[in-house]
Amino acid sequence: MPTNFTVVPVDDGRKSSQEDSDDNNVLKEEDEETVGDGNPRESSPFINNTDDNKGNLYDGKNMALFEEEMDSNPMVSSLLSKLANYTNLTQGVREHEEADEDEGAKKQTVKSPQMGTFIGVYLPCLQNILGVILFLRMTWIVGTAGILESFIIVSMCCSCTMLTAISMSAIATNGVVPAGGSYYMISRSLGPEFGGAVGLCFYLGTTFAGAMYILGTIEILLTYMVPSAAIFKAEEKAQEADALLNNMRVYGTCCLTLMSLVVFVGVKYVNKLALVFLACVVLSILAIYAGVIKTIFEPPVFPVCLLGNRTLQNHGFDKCMKTEIIDNVTVTTKLWSLFCKGPELNASCNEYFSLNNVTEIQGIPGLTSGVISENMWGSYGPAGMLVEKAVPSVRASDASQDKHLPYVLNDITAFFTLLVGIYFPSVTGIMAGSNRSGDLRDAQRSIPIGTILAIATTTVIYLSCVVLFGACIEGVLLRDKFGDSVKGNLVIGTLSWPSPWVIVIGSFFSCCGAGLQSLTGAPRLLQAIARDGIVPFLEVFGHGKANGEPTWALLLTAVICESGILIASLDAVAPILSMFFLMCYLFVNLACALQTLLRTPNWRPRFKYYHWALSFLGMSLCLALMFISSWYYALVAMLIAGCIYKYIEYRGAEKEWGDGIRGLSLNAARYALIRLEEAPPHTKNWRKGTSKTVAELSVKHPRLLSFTTQLKAGKGLTIVGSVLEGTFLSRDTDAKRAEQSIKSAMAAEKTKGFCHVVVSSNLRDGFSHLIQSAGLGGMKHNSVLMAWPTNWRQSNDPHSWRNFIETVQETTAAHQALLVAKNVDSFPHQERLAEGTIDVWWIVHDGGLLMLLPFLLQQHKVWRKCKMRIFTVAQLDDNSIQMKKDLQMFLYHLRLNAEVEVVEMVSRCCCRWIFLGIRINTASHAALNDKTDATPERVHMTWTKDKFCTERNRNREPSANMAVRDLFSMKPEWESLNQSNVRCMHTAIKLNEVVVNKSQGAHLVLLNMPGPPKNRGGDENCILTLTELTLMKTDGLNRVLLVRGGGREVITIYS
Repeated sequence: MPTNFTVVPVDDGRKSSQEDSDDNNVLKEEDEETVGDGNPRESSPFINNTDDNKGNLYDGKNMALFEEEMDSNPMVSSLLSKLANYTNLTQGVREHEEADEDEGAKKQTVKSPQMGTFIGVYLPCLQNILGVILFLRMTWIVGTAGILESFIIVSMCCSCTMLTAISMSAIATNGVVPAGGSYYMISRSLGPEFGGAVGLCFYLGTTFAGAMYILGTIEILLTYMVPSAAIFKAEEKAQEADALLNNMRVYGTCCLTLMSLVVFVGVKYVNKLALVFLACVVLSILAIYAGVIKTIFEPPVFPVCLLGNRTLQNHGFDKCMKTEIIDNVTVTTKLWSLFCKGPELNASCNEYFSLNNVTEIQGIPGLTSGVISENMWGSYGPAGMLVEKAVPSVRASDASQDKHLPYVLNDITAFFTLLVGIYFPSVTGIMAGSNRSGDLRDAQRSIPIGTILAIATTTVIYLSCVVLFGACIEGVLLRDKFGDSVKGNLVIGTLSWPSPWVIVIGSFFSCCGAGLQSLTGAPRLLQAIARDGIVPFLEVFGHGKANGEPTWALLLTAVICESGILIASLDAVAPILSMFFLMCYLFVNLACALQTLLRTPNWRPRFKYYHWALSFLGMSLCLALMFISSWYYALVAMLIAGCIYKYIEYRGAEKEWGDGIRGLSLNAARYALIRLEEAPPHTKNWRKGTSKTVAELSVKHPRLLSFTTQLKAGKGLTIVGSVLEGTFLSRDTDAKRAEQSIKSAMAAEKTKGFCHVVVSSNLRDGFSHLIQSAGLGGMKHNSVLMAWPTNWRQSNDPHSWRNFIETVQETTAAHQALLVAKNVDSFPHQERLAEGTIDVWWIVHDGGLLMLLPFLLQQHKVWRKCKMRIFTVAQLDDNSIQMKKDLQMFLYHLRLNAEVEVVEMVSRCCCRWIFLGIRINTASHAALNDKTDATPERVHMTWTKDKFCTERNRNREPSANMAVRDLFSMKPEWESLNQSNVRCMHTAIKLNEVVVNKSQGAHLVLLNMPGPPKNRGGDENCILTLTELTLMKTDGLNRVLLVRGGGREVITIYS
């Protein structure tokens, strides 16, 4: 999200990445304590760290320059040691089962996640995508819609999930995704209102998916495995549908109760059985393809009996003929008795039965039979319509009794949009990989590859099944939903090899496993939402058993799932959950598109193959599928989501997660303010208000404006601040001229933003007013960019050097970041730099701004060819090799591409010549304070060892003996000197030596800026010396940017 830079004295501001207030640390350690959102809070490992061992971090002289800040800004070596013990493993199923009985009072040692792409993402996604619809409804969809329209249905749904997977991969690789999966991604990208609404919709979709899988399990059990187990039996054909629904309700309720008990007792058993259920799915798929291949040589024998062109239910007869000859006597068959009033040859029979002959055709004619041409087009119809083959027949005059005869009928009214809603659940389950990110060895690599490969695999399976089913199976058998024409066999089972039971048993266990997974995942999703605290009435569902199991959430899930089971029809439940899943996928695409267009600094996905246009296409396709499937279900789902949204907005807990909606608001406000400033308001639009003008008489460093534009990469708010000395009444004309001057400079440098002129009695107070008051409402700056003051040591004003130091102190007190550009006039304007490097010298960690700035610069065309290099300093007792590995892993989690190098600083005593530099500098400062007209004969702005040696040699010849005596007489005075200053000077010189050695040829060098002394009223010499230290540290470098963080994290590993 954009942040603001206020430029002082002639400066502009930019928006850096302002992270969410709940998830604003660079790295979060798993802790026992969870507050509010239920996600592990940062245990302040890096910012405001109060480590008892902090004294050990800067013992000695090498890092003494930063020793006063060690309590809040730790050394990089200390940070990396914490990173080495960091794990992104989330509190999921496995941790719940393995939790200590004392509720985690004793912290566990969590093993490093070891799952790869295949086991951790690809197979779970495959298991969740392939399932009940493929086995129970795919053949019926192909027969009803035809091959062409079925191909369109599958292509639309698979395209929707593929586009969503691309967006999801970008979000999932933009940081670690903790417990909550898709809910976490949406809520942290779009805010708590959208996150809560869509999260609850996704929860309802997952719960209804459990109901659908349970209904599929019972349908397989009662229709294909044990039909005799039915409790309710139909006495007439018209009552069969009602009897089936009642059986589904009773057995479904029993199955739900049993599954809920299994989940309650131990989820680890569900996880252990997951591979068994997956094996059933894979074996079933292989059996289908094996059966297709076998039909080429030897089609299976599954005859279908036709009366005229009508398909007959093959339950009450064994021979497809009206009469047969036994011992030269013509006798009637069982089929005769179904249509006639008696077994006699002269009995009164149904008119259609009398007019048409009985024929028998093969239900599986085979791949080379040519039946594909007959199944190319659809055959829709209302409920009760007869399933007929396109052959000639004689129509009867009275068809009123047809529904009571053993014909195969349509059980529901079939049309294209209904089939879309029924089919779509078969492509859901793409979130299975992202939900397991904590168990993956490399989540940012595994999630995109595994998910997209799983979708590609299932898409190929579904599309090939559409073609193969249409090419191998007779059309009337395809439209026979329950296989009544083939003695109650599962239609897809008739095609399989070696036996239909392979598919029946495989699909049964597949549905059982999917139902258990839904009952396992849905309560945890509800628990994550409840623990976030955004929906107050759901907070009770955030509690559970001692080991964290969501008991109350499981109970609510079972109750909602029961409502889906009472519907009792798989075809009626499928469109309901399609709505909820489509809404979830819609907002995943919206989140990705919004983050891409806003170009927030934290948006750095490792998955690069995404584009906002693809996300918008996916979002549009989701919305279209919602209304294609069922426009009234779509409206109901949107109404539910809207009510939840307004409820969270009205009653929910306030959360700031750095979401895209807030970023959109800031961008819109920035755009509107800039538009308003383009011209004075018309008379009709005048409103009473307070306006702030911005100005300065002239822009001393125009390149500072260019650099601001490059830093914010076209985004963020810029406030150019300037101070005029005097009173406003006497200098109002100058203020207006200054405003126009700065606006002209901003236009020349192509800097979009605002000016802010303050007229004050002195410059110091003016700077202070700018830091405190610049901005409007929520659009306030959080960073200050200024140029390094040049020639301030030669100023006749004894207080001029204080302006810079006190500006540093005030930005620190205001918790604002400070950027100081040294040699700013040599910074590039609009010319693109050739290939080179941006070198970051990361000494202490003060919020991550030091690493974020090069990334922001690389987004601008001027710096795009520059590569980022990060250097950090190791002490004698640090393991440099391990530090480099830890830092590389840290940058990988931050999604930053940079070369890493660890520099070892060897301590050498150079205190005496450092002391001489301090003496001479202090003497020159005292001369300024005394306001004497005499100026020093020669004053070095930065005292290095080489400069001191040159100065010493210059004066050695006249009085060599006196110089030697002076060196030896220095000891008592050196011992009385502030040893902290000496150590700080030592650090500055040593850093300058290694920085110049490594980075002299870099296009830009970024370094930590040491903070001002905490004792603001202390020794002026100490403050002066600290300023000299900064000059020493950057001596010999061309372009330097000194960075001091604002005391909060601006970069995070989380999405």
